[in-house]
Amino acid sequence: MWSGDELDLDAYLARIGYDAGRGGELRPDLATLTALHRAHVLAVPFENLDVALGREVPLDLKSLQAKLVDRRRGGYCYEHNSLFAAALERIGFTVAGRGARNRSRGPALTPVTHALLVVSVEGEPWLADVGFGWQGPLEPVPLRDGARVEQDGWTFGIGVEDEGVHVLRALRPQGWTDLYAFAPQALYPGDFTVLNHYSSSHPLSRFLGQVVAQQPGTDTRRALVRDTLTTLRPDGAAEERVVAVDDLITVLEADFGIELDAEERAGLERLHPSSA
Repeated sequence: MWSGDELDLDAYLARIGYDAGRGGELRPDLATLTALHRAHVLAVPFENLDVALGREVPLDLKSLQAKLVDRRRGGYCYEHNSLFAAALERIGFTVAGRGARNRSRGPALTPVTHALLVVSVEGEPWLADVGFGWQGPLEPVPLRDGARVEQDGWTFGIGVEDEGVHVLRALRPQGWTDLYAFAPQALYPGDFTVLNHYSSSHPLSRFLGQVVAQQPGTDTRRALVRDTLTTLRPDGAAEERVVAVDDLITVLEADFGIELDAEERAGLERLHPSSA
């Protein structure tokens, strides 16, 4: 289903810094799922740079591996979770997609544009999402009503609403905040392709025309949107600074670990608000 048989698993593990010798044998169990999930989100950044540059965003495994693994770029949810699903499938996990409505920006009813995964481990479902950027979980979250997990000072929970809709929530100093909500309907790679088409090309997509790069972390989370770099810590402390056009590429490469070629650097600098 997720083209796991086509994945260069050794190259993927090297990309995310997973040492099979130390981490143990890869098995379709919770320990393996947790270790891979954490390694992926800490190693591979969330970014929309191809969309911002007006490029196509292919989701076939060969393209994903070439970009996120071989080139050491990042991607957004469809790319991250498609690649992660292929790795999990290759190891023997049962994986299904889900489509979510983003609630992180407030109560407005948004379209289904976020893609995540549900992974079955010993008959129990776990939310696995390596593609929600700086607000996402570091590790899988048990998909049951009332579940609450703390991950290095960051706390996440699951609620269930009418019609079996699950909600992923984050605990902030001001209380619980909904991140996204998703129905139990399974999605497949073709559905990710449809959602990807909207997010990469529709005029209302928030990914068009601006640079977005995000990275969750253990003690610090970072997000760059246009020219504003925000840093968030587990206690809720946040800092913002404006990134000048001359510093944009340095921030993308040094702070987010995104490797760029000369054409990409020039194109992204032209997108900076000061260049408009």
